Formats: sequence, C-alpha cells, structure tokens
Amino acid sequence: MGEKDKSPIVWQDPNGAPLSCLEKIKVLNENLDEIRELSQDALEDAVLMGGDEHQLREVLMKIVNELVNPYGNEGSEN
Repeated sequence: MGEKDKSPIVWQDPNGAPLSCLEKIKVLNENLDEIRELSQDALEDAVLMGGDEHQLREVLMKIVNELVNPYGNEGSEN
C-alpha cells in the first residue's frame, strides 16, 4: 500500500492567516495522523470482512460532515 502525497499542511486561523505556534501545529498534525491511521484500519477491516469500500468511504465522509463545532463559527482563539 503506497503513501499518498503527505506534503505538510499549512494550518490556518479562521481569517486565513497561518498558525505560528509550533505546539498547536504539532497537535493538529498528530491528530490528523491518528485520524488517517484509524480510517485506514477501518477501511482495511471493512474490505477484509467483505464490506463495500465505497460505503465505508461514504460513512466516513458523513461522520466528518456531521461533526459539531462546540465553540461557535469562528473556532477557539486558544
């Protein structure tokens, strides 16, 4: 299984300015790596158990689309 392009993400604040705090960037990147790994594991499990790959992808996209921002529209300042 090949790695897709993993060019670094430039994390931005709600106004589009890049985040500069290295600790925040590190946490965001680690979270993304965990999400990617868990999603890959779920896809592999689904396929190995005879599930439909496309259905799992749709379910994952639905989960993302249903995420709720508990801090309002602009996100947290911290």
